[in-house]
Amino acid sequence: MAFTLVTGACGGLGKEFCKTLILTDDLFLTGRNEQKLLLLKEELQRIAPKKRIEIFAADLTSEEERKKLFVFADKKKMTFSGYVAVAGVDIQKEFVKYTPEKVVFQTRVNFEANVAICHAVLLRREENLKILIVSSMSGSTPMPYFAVYSATKSALINFYTALRHEVKNAKITVLAPGGIPTREDIKKDIEIQGITGKLSSKPADFVVKKALEGLEKNKRLVIPGAFNKFVYAIEKIVPTGLRCRYVARKWKNKEKDAF
Repeated sequence: MAFTLVTGACGGLGKEFCKTLILTDDLFLTGRNEQKLLLLKEELQRIAPKKRIEIFAADLTSEEERKKLFVFADKKKMTFSGYVAVAGVDIQKEFVKYTPEKVVFQTRVNFEANVAICHAVLLRREENLKILIVSSMSGSTPMPYFAVYSATKSALINFYTALRHEVKNAKITVLAPGGIPTREDIKKDIEIQGITGKLSSKPADFVVKKALEGLEKNKRLVIPGAFNKFVYAIEKIVPTGLRCRYVARKWKNKEKDAF
């Protein structure tokens, strides 16, 4: 039975992906909170009563829980026609203010778990496979005071760009959005950034639409919004040191750790 696996399914962007994907795909959903997964399954089942939906709550930073996720999938005799990786952690503060646990946590969620799950999906894939990975505009440049986040998101872009040349009969697309106002802390971030935050941010439904359109066309990278495309192009010609100094001034006095 072929499913599309969605990680981070219960978050604002993850849920928006699920509401679109359920119209065409059977879904296997994972997140940390089982109750939220159950509620999401009920909501999606109302949208598409005939579609199959399986859920499994897991902490993706745990290798053991990732194994359990796929033991469950194997028991259900699942194969995968899709993998949509939404799960991510956007801690933002001076690096020395991290605890050692938070360093490991953010790195594992944003990169290790993402690629480990991709590996497991590839071992259980259908002939034609679609992979959509949520990175970030922050992954396009080094970002002081957001260093772990920007580095892990950049790693996703590089990894999946390389994977496109290894995996046959697959569409692999990385999504690099700006701010998406799905949580109160993100809305506050967008407001603090002023005009640039407003121009960069896009609603979740718009981002999902552009991402899935790009995936169908097998685009390497999807950047939703004209302003974000402009910023991405400018970053390629502005010296790295200048970019870092600008980001450092902008984010130096701001901290966020919602996880």
